[in-house]
Amino acid sequence: MKAVYTELHRSHDPQFFLVRGVVKRTTEQPERADRLLAGLKAGKHDLVEPTIFGQGPRARVHSPEYLSFLAEAWDGWTALGDSGPEMIANIHPVRNAATYPTHIVGRLGWHTIDTSCPIGPGTWAAACAATDVATTAAQLVLDGEDAAYALCRPPGHHAYRDLASGFCYLNNSAVAAAHLRLKHERVAILDVDVHHGNGTQGIFYERGDVLTVSIHADPTFFNPFVWGYAHERGAGPGLGANLNIPLPIGTRDDGYIQALAVAEKTIRAFAPGALVIALGLDASEHDPLAGLAVTSEGFRRIGAAIARLGLPTVLVQEGGYLSDILGANLTAALGGFEAAR
Repeated sequence: MKAVYTELHRSHDPQFFLVRGVVKRTTEQPERADRLLAGLKAGKHDLVEPTIFGQGPRARVHSPEYLSFLAEAWDGWTALGDSGPEMIANIHPVRNAATYPTHIVGRLGWHTIDTSCPIGPGTWAAACAATDVATTAAQLVLDGEDAAYALCRPPGHHAYRDLASGFCYLNNSAVAAAHLRLKHERVAILDVDVHHGNGTQGIFYERGDVLTVSIHADPTFFNPFVWGYAHERGAGPGLGANLNIPLPIGTRDDGYIQALAVAEKTIRAFAPGALVIALGLDASEHDPLAGLAVTSEGFRRIGAAIARLGLPTVLVQEGGYLSDILGANLTAALGGFEAAR
C-alpha cells in the first residue's frame, strides 16, 4: 500500500493544551509523525509526495469565510501588537441571531469550538498540506489503487464546515470523501478514532450520499461530551445516514470487533462505491488519552475487518498520540488490512 506524506506538517507545532484547568504541552506534536513514519518503514510502505491540489478540495467541504479566516488569521493576530505566541480564543459565541465579526479576536472565537486548536504561524500551511495528502491518497484510489494511506497532520475529524476543534482545522477525511464523490455516487466514512468524529458527522449530517459511522468511547464520560450518541442518526435527506457506536470506557479487542461487525452491516447495506477510514490509533491501551484498550493485535484485526468489506479504501490518519507503541499499531493496522485483501 502506498503512503502519502509530506514534511510540511512540521510547520504546525502547537504548545497550548488546557486539561481540566491545567495548561500542558499538547499531545498533538510533530513527533507523532516520526513515530508513524517508523511504523510505515516497518511495514515496507512506499512513501509518495502529495500533489498540490489548491483550494478546490477544501472548498468542497469548508465555507469561504472559514477558509479566508484560516489563511489570514496569523497576520491579523500579529498585527494586534500585544498578542501571544499562539491564537487561542477568549470567546466562543453562541451564534443565535449573531453577526459575523470582522475583528480578528471575534473571528477567532466564531471559528473555534474549544481551546485545543491553537493557531500558530505555520498552522495554515500544515493544514493545507494535510488536505493535499488526503486528496492525493483519494486520487490514487480513483486512479486504480486498491487502497492508499494518508499520513495527515494536523488531524481533521473534529473540524466542522466552519469550525476548528480538538486539534483539527481542516477535515481531511471529509475532503477525501468529497474527492471520491467525484466518481462514486455514494461514499462511506468509518471513523475508528477513540473520539467521536463530530466534525465529519456535522459536515454530512443532512446528506444522504455520504454515510458516516463512528466507533468511539462513550461521550457521556469522554470528549467531545455533547456529540456522538446513538440517537444521532442524521437529518433531512441524511436521516439514517449517520451511525454512532459509543463503547464503554476501557473496551478491549473483542468488544471493539463486535462493534465493528455492526458497522460493517450498515456499510454493506449502504452499498458505497468507496470507503474512507478515519484511522485514529488512540483507541490503544497505551495511548495517553486512555479511552479504550485496544492492543496491537486488535488493530491488526480491525485492519483485516475493514479489508473484508472489499471496497476501494482511503485510510486517513486521525488521532494516535505519543506512546512507544504508536508506530507498531500503525504497522499492525495496515498489515492486517493487506493480509486480508
